[in-house]
Amino acid sequence: MNAYLNESNFTMVEEGFTTRDLLENLLVELCQAGDQQAFFVADLGDIVKKHLRFLKALPRVKPYFPVKCNGSEGVIRLLAELGAGFACTNKAEIARVQSIGVPADKIFYSSPCKQVAHIKYAASRGVQLMAFDNEVELSKVARSHPHARVLLGIAADSSPSAHPSMTFGTTLKSCRHLLETAKEQAVEVVGISFHLGSCGLEPQAFAQSVAAAQLAFEMGTELGYRMHLLDIGGGFPGTEDARARFEEIAAVINSALDLYFPDGCGVEIVARPGRYYVTSAFTFAASITAMEEVPAEQPGSDGRWDTGTGPPPESVGSRVETKQVAGRWCILIPCGRSISPPQKPCPDHPSHSSSLRGPPGHAEDRIADGLELPELRVGDWLIFEDMGAYTVATSSPLGGCSQPQITYAMSRVAWKAVQLFQGKPPQTEDDRDSICAPLSCGWEMAETLCVTPVFAPAGII
Repeated sequence: MNAYLNESNFTMVEEGFTTRDLLENLLVELCQAGDQQAFFVADLGDIVKKHLRFLKALPRVKPYFPVKCNGSEGVIRLLAELGAGFACTNKAEIARVQSIGVPADKIFYSSPCKQVAHIKYAASRGVQLMAFDNEVELSKVARSHPHARVLLGIAADSSPSAHPSMTFGTTLKSCRHLLETAKEQAVEVVGISFHLGSCGLEPQAFAQSVAAAQLAFEMGTELGYRMHLLDIGGGFPGTEDARARFEEIAAVINSALDLYFPDGCGVEIVARPGRYYVTSAFTFAASITAMEEVPAEQPGSDGRWDTGTGPPPESVGSRVETKQVAGRWCILIPCGRSISPPQKPCPDHPSHSSSLRGPPGHAEDRIADGLELPELRVGDWLIFEDMGAYTVATSSPLGGCSQPQITYAMSRVAWKAVQLFQGKPPQTEDDRDSICAPLSCGWEMAETLCVTPVFAPAGII
């Protein structure tokens, strides 16, 4: 078996030492060295825990991680080690996962809009599984990749509020025509795909989409296709404060699958969980590089952070914690779904209404307004939680800024669990017992997951 991950790829965190401790140690080192570069700390143990939780809640579903969500090497190596597949949207992402040895049959070229050159690259690299949802895409695949195995993408959201130009996937009315066109062009259609997106969806939307997929399956079967693959896309929450918990969504999916695609029907189920895997695993630290005080009649201070990454946090939640590290303020600002003025961080220190902005010259990088923060100065640090999804740039950032460094960490217990996926049983009884312990090295993880050798690679995907 190909070993994608080893101990040289991360920092081993011993019992009693959390990633919060690791982050503070890094801050002390950077302050002493006068280095103010932004950085991430990634808790790989949190991803291990999410993976086991996924397998338990959705035992019939095989995860394919969307690389565009977080293409960092540590995440890709860990998920490959755990047996996950990968959903790629372009040539660069395919090359990235194949560079560490991921085989072509574990890659799904999931983009509904593909460049011909990228389709040809996928064909040359042995990647066969891809998606289409219109005649133009179908023609490109037929001409450039005659051996492709394709999934027909259907629109998951048929509500009146869904803007046609902002959704992907064809309607059920158009399915038969596209399937017939694919037959004429000798394209092998093997199943149906849909994607619900990742923000605030009701669990019942999954059941409705599975029902629609079953109707599309029947059309394909009538036309002589061997339909045997269903992709239920993404949309799984990455944090516990989401509108619907992951287990609630999983229960709805399982019920819908049992009704429309019962076990033993010969249909393989895959999903593309992105935010679910990585959101809570990453914490981001950035220092203040510039400040501006404004008159009281124009409240707000403009603190800028130099990240060089993709989009800033969507918003800031209502809890702010402060701490002094190496003589500097360290402000913990959890990222939430809505901006709300937080409580004053510490009654012993006066607070100021503050605004946070991104790098100079990027006016659109408004992070948050109306935050009550202590009086800060250049060089102080801001810490953002839940920063694992769509924050790690997959290409060189604009302006020539360097990518923030990522420090990967994992507890020894989590590493032992990963080794079980490698087919390496615990060496001693003490090791075996210790697997039934918290896997994450995060600072708020109390739940335990007991891992047994049943999670061997052959049983995962």
